[in-house]
This record gives sequence, structure tokens and C-alpha cells, in this order.
Amino acid sequence: MNYEQFEAIAMPLMIFGLVAFMGFIVWDLAKQSKAGRYGTAVLFFALGLGVAAFIVKEVLIMVVEH
Repeated sequence: MNYEQFEAIAMPLMIFGLVAFMGFIVWDLAKQSKAGRYGTAVLFFALGLGVAAFIVKEVLIMVVEH
């Protein structure tokens, strides 16, 4: 396995792990601050926007390159 193959496999896995860890952090923050159902939804919505922006950026890069 060369470097490019390793990177193609490892990068999405590491990003998924980072997003999952951030989700856990947001959930724990909402629980500790007693944010309630609406506050927790707002926190996860903000995290979701960040993840969605990353996905859109990657898709746009692929579209522009091809």
C-alpha cells in the first residue's frame, strides 16, 4: 500500500471520527448545561451546518476539477 492509497482510506475515517467526537462533545455540553430539547437541537444544527459546509466544499472541488 502506497501513501496515496493510505491517505484515501485514512482521511475519511479520521474525519468521521472527528465529527463523531464533536457530536459527543456537543451532546455532553447540552446535557451539562441543561439546554433542553430545543437548545440541544440548535447545538446539533450548528454542528450539522459545519459538517454540511465541509461536504459541500469537497463536492465543489470535485466538480471544478472535472
